[in-house]
Amino acid sequence: MILSMTGYAALESNTKNGVLLLECRSVNHRYLELQLKLDDNLRQFEATARELVQAKLGRGKVDIRMNMMREAGADAAPQLNHTVLQQIAESAKTAAQYFPHTQPVNMLDILRMPGVMMADAMDNDALEADFKQSLNQVLQSLIDAREREGAKLKAIILDRLQQVEQHVTKVKPMMPNLIAQYQAKLSVKLHEATNSHDDDRIRQEIVLYAQRIDVDEELSRLTSHISEVKRILQAGGAVGKRLDFLMQEMNREANTLGSKSVAIETSQISMELKVLIEQMREQIQNIE
Repeated sequence: MILSMTGYAALESNTKNGVLLLECRSVNHRYLELQLKLDDNLRQFEATARELVQAKLGRGKVDIRMNMMREAGADAAPQLNHTVLQQIAESAKTAAQYFPHTQPVNMLDILRMPGVMMADAMDNDALEADFKQSLNQVLQSLIDAREREGAKLKAIILDRLQQVEQHVTKVKPMMPNLIAQYQAKLSVKLHEATNSHDDDRIRQEIVLYAQRIDVDEELSRLTSHISEVKRILQAGGAVGKRLDFLMQEMNREANTLGSKSVAIETSQISMELKVLIEQMREQIQNIE
């Protein structure tokens, strides 16, 4: 199973304490980066949320928003939290000793502070159970979405890989004839340039140069990399980094094929290979 790092999931869950709203988005990233936005009723479960996410997701930039919508009766008459107000008052009194000329505290600002207004007490045990269940559910929905997207990415990569394989299969039988033609041209040019009749010396130079332009090793490594990419895609799991490394290796072989090219045909194939490899690499950037 191949997982994309791109996905979206949302959930609205009716609970004893109210309606729990969850929204989860993820995009590609080098590692797991989690951003949690919980309202005041749920902020106490932030550590729990991080543990659940880290247990289910490997990589990606994940943005999770969770809110608890209380019933109208529960939110109609919020009460002042006198304990919190007392703490704020004491802190303000202490701070005023150091800043005697500051303006008086704005009461509306105080009322907006977290914890000052206290709604009806919620069942924390039930809320935590609902929180875990709902978060696990939305995370599974996100994983399912990432799996569907991963299947599409796998299909695209396999299609490009097949085209790469076709180019490699095409260029292999061409090489002996291309090298022979180039050797013949080079021999004529060397005779004309040196006016030498030392055929053995010229033949040695041609053989040495033919060895330098031989790309059989590069084509063999490309074939090996193609097989390895197929194997990794079939095995599935967290394979993004391994596939990205293989794309770098394949691009290196394609570059070498181009630099050793002795004919327009191999230069064109080298360019086609690099385009296909870059297309695969763009898709692999989204794989976990």
